[in-house]
Amino acid sequence: MINYHNKCFRVVENTSNGETSTETIFEYKQENEIISCSYGGGKIKTGNLLGTVDASGVINMSYHQINTKGELVFGTCTSKPVIMPNGKIKLLESWQWGSGDLSKGNSTLEEL
Repeated sequence: MINYHNKCFRVVENTSNGETSTETIFEYKQENEIISCSYGGGKIKTGNLLGTVDASGVINMSYHQINTKGELVFGTCTSKPVIMPNGKIKLLESWQWGSGDLSKGNSTLEEL
């Protein structure tokens, strides 16, 4: 199992209907299969996610965040890890808003 505890990630790509950007930093915590994260930056004032990680490192989570417009928005996401040549983790994410237009999107995060 990949251990995400105390790892930080930055968004490197996101679809246009997403709110995270290259200014958004994610700080992960993990205890056994439970994962949590706080994040912020760019259009996100503050956000949190909570989920589980399986033996292959795939994260299934829900997230909620307050954007710079003051709106509380939420959704779900699955993140699949790829180990890059430098040994750091890249997360390939498929997400869907649970609020607003309920649209889907994809983003990529890389470990700092």
